Amino acid sequence: MGPRWHLSFLLMLASSCLSCIGCTDSASVTPATPATDSAASVWFRPLPTDSGFDFVHSLGSKRRYWIPETVSGGVALLDYDGDGDLDIYCVQAGGTLAGDRSDAPGNRLFRNDGQLHFTDVTDQAGVGDQGFGMGASCCDIDRDGDIDIFVSNVGQDVLYINRGDGTFEDRTATSGLGDAGFSASAAFRDLDGDRFPELFVSRYLLWSPDKELTCGSGSGEDYCSPNNYQAPAPDLFYKNNADGTFTNISESSGLRAAYGNGLGVVIADFDDDGRQDVYVANDGSPNQMWRNLGDLVFKEMAVTNGCAVNLNGSSEAGMGVQASDLDEDGDLDLFMTHIRNETNTWYRNDRGIFADATLLTGLASSSRDMTGFGMGFQDFDHDGILDLFVANGRVLRVRDSLAGDDPYAEPDQLFRGLGGVRFSEVSPQGGLDSELLYTGRGVAFGDLDDDGDQDIIVINNNGPAILMVNEAQKLGASVTFTVTDKDGAIALGARLEVHCQQRVLHRLVARGYSYCASNDPRVHVGLASADQVDKVIVRWPDGTSSEHGPYQGGSFASIQQSP
Repeated sequence: MGPRWHLSFLLMLASSCLSCIGCTDSASVTPATPATDSAASVWFRPLPTDSGFDFVHSLGSKRRYWIPETVSGGVALLDYDGDGDLDIYCVQAGGTLAGDRSDAPGNRLFRNDGQLHFTDVTDQAGVGDQGFGMGASCCDIDRDGDIDIFVSNVGQDVLYINRGDGTFEDRTATSGLGDAGFSASAAFRDLDGDRFPELFVSRYLLWSPDKELTCGSGSGEDYCSPNNYQAPAPDLFYKNNADGTFTNISESSGLRAAYGNGLGVVIADFDDDGRQDVYVANDGSPNQMWRNLGDLVFKEMAVTNGCAVNLNGSSEAGMGVQASDLDEDGDLDLFMTHIRNETNTWYRNDRGIFADATLLTGLASSSRDMTGFGMGFQDFDHDGILDLFVANGRVLRVRDSLAGDDPYAEPDQLFRGLGGVRFSEVSPQGGLDSELLYTGRGVAFGDLDDDGDQDIIVINNNGPAILMVNEAQKLGASVTFTVTDKDGAIALGARLEVHCQQRVLHRLVARGYSYCASNDPRVHVGLASADQVDKVIVRWPDGTSSEHGPYQGGSFASIQQSP
């Protein structure tokens, strides 16, 4: 009786809180029943390879069934050449984990030439790392006006510094960021107030080829669970020394107090105390909420704050993660993707205390048969309500294979936001004219053709990357905001309160979310029936705030913090 009472109480509490929301839907909210949205079902079209974007993620000629293979596949969107449009950096697995890597395929950089045409400029840019790649994170780490690239690997991580002339310098050896291990996602953010971004890197396992295990099932040899290894890894935290170098302060910052099988990571101010916190999605172990105490010291608070385990008290297989204000109440919630037979999970934030309220959303049963990785909330149809895209792909073979040549393949999923944190799945699955079956991993979101809506790039493990061009039927105009600090750098961590008629929307300036990905940092806002954004109140990372606007629908606007 106790657990049932606890579940009912939390659902009633969450429902009561959500029914008070006045920014999105004034109707009271009840636990949602999953539905299929067939109207305007073709939301995206896949860009053909004759566009020049032809990346294929490869595990080599034969799987070894070593665990790094099954979780690899990352991507980054960045304007590396400063021409105003988004370029694509794809992270390659290389096909081998040990021995000679001279013939391994490397990462690739695709320059955006406009009108959805791309050119491979990897060699001339000098960013073709051949390590066994997991993900990438982009940021102007030296504040010289150019975007740099950090690559997380199984092995040595890599730092590429942008020279500002279309080329990069491999600064790994001198930067202090070349630690070897099993890295996954990474995120940059200024955490000590000196304007230079620190770096947080999630680590998956204490692993090497000689520690690999042999696992299998009725379907034959297969990948092991991370818990089989009993080797959770400590994450890494680096202080930016403001001179092009970093210092590993993982121990002095308090991060060695808890280990996990880290995959996804996001950085944001979750308790509204003016300091940026770090949240790590762990695979099969409790998640971690590193509360920022100031002076680059952190305390693990996930259990206390209600976001370590799900409603049933169980650790889940955390993959992708995003911080987003889904209920539009002014604080940042958390959403995570998980393995088959678990739900993707929404942790609702109520002034720094979280509760698993997934059952209210209509997303629980829809995700139980899938294994989600990269994900993101975006307003794809401009109705002023966030929609959800999830890339799916199994990590274990099962008998009911959906694609004969890839036993790990699953369809991706698109959910239309209905308001009040309720969602309806779009059919065909993934929002395409016909569903595609691949093993989805990293996903990045951004406006690649600068037409005012959000496109998607999906990296498929051991398969072709898919660029999904947004062609959804629009229910309103949009405004795209570039938000920069006093020096013109992207103001990561800034919070926007967007006023449109009687509605108030809340958005976060961020690059690092989803899974092993770096995203378009511009803030995209759908206006629904409004003609304009009446005003925007920006809460800057340094604690100050300012008011801006109005902004006409269909515009690309820049907001810079006053000196």
